[in-house]
Amino acid sequence: MLPKKRGKKTILACSCGYKEKNKQSFVIKEEIKEDKKDKIEIVDKKIETLPKTKEECPKCKNSDAYYWLVQTRAADEAPTRFFKCTKCDHTWRRY
Repeated sequence: MLPKKRGKKTILACSCGYKEKNKQSFVIKEEIKEDKKDKIEIVDKKIETLPKTKEECPKCKNSDAYYWLVQTRAADEAPTRFFKCTKCDHTWRRY
């Protein structure tokens, strides 16, 4: 049974269509109990799982970068190497 507004009156109504027309006043309370197990901790730290290599960033001249390979052209051609600077997050590629 849920409270529903009928004009200026509030009545209790069921989803099956039954309506309680009792003129008694009622109070609805709802409690939400938090379970500490359900909380998710948000960590403001980026974690890179990519491998690192010695490659100079063209933007900030840092010497370390993450890298990954992507086959952007035909299968008989070499894959494209992408780099991401560990310092400024600039991304570039080498063919």
